[in-house]
Amino acid sequence: MQNIPERIDSRFRYILLAAERAEQIMRGAPAKVEVDSPKLTRVALEEVRRDLIDWDYGPAPEEGGETDEAAEG
Repeated sequence: MQNIPERIDSRFRYILLAAERAEQIMRGAPAKVEVDSPKLTRVALEEVRRDLIDWDYGPAPEEGGETDEAAEG
């Protein structure tokens, strides 16, 4: 497995970020790096590895908030 940036907490998140980025490239976003592979996933993995992709964890969940199941039921 390639080295991942320190701010990415797991291989799972690394793959999720790369998958989302590969989809963006597939839909027309310009690549931020050149890689010797025609595969978009390789391009996306390299972009994430070089920490060129902006991302965050999003807002923290509210304490005591209802889940989707509880709200439906």
